[in-house]
Amino acid sequence: MAVQKKINIQNKKARFEFEILDIYVAGIQLTGTEIKSIRESKARITESFCEFNEGGELFIINMYIEEYAFGHHFNHNPKSERRLLLNKRELRSLKKDVEAKGNTIVPLKLFLNERGFAKLEIALAKGKKTHDKREVIKDRDNKIDLARIKKSFNA
Repeated sequence: MAVQKKINIQNKKARFEFEILDIYVAGIQLTGTEIKSIRESKARITESFCEFNEGGELFIINMYIEEYAFGHHFNHNPKSERRLLLNKRELRSLKKDVEAKGNTIVPLKLFLNERGFAKLEIALAKGKKTHDKREVIKDRDNKIDLARIKKSFNA
């Protein structure tokens, strides 16, 4: 079997916008040429989110998977909803937390596992306030300044 390159598509904006409470790894139900586009790293999860339907199934909405170049008329819809595969117990607890506490489910990372299956790391998250975001930016700037001072002192 050929060695495949490491696919790791991240949603960096989610960690800035939300406070992460719990993390789950879910499979994705893909159709047709979607996996081929993911293997070429032609997917985006920055604007996507997860919702439950009436049947209690979890779907990722607004996830963009670019059409496969050699797919022709067999190609998929780039922005279609895709079902996430979790245990019933995990689905029940997620649904309870989302409905009761007003939390949301956001995707953090899209990757391929060792068997070549596409997996999505999702998080139960709570939105951050503006002052929390400013604090994160301030901490990041302080860390950069400190590293710069250390580097000039050691040189």
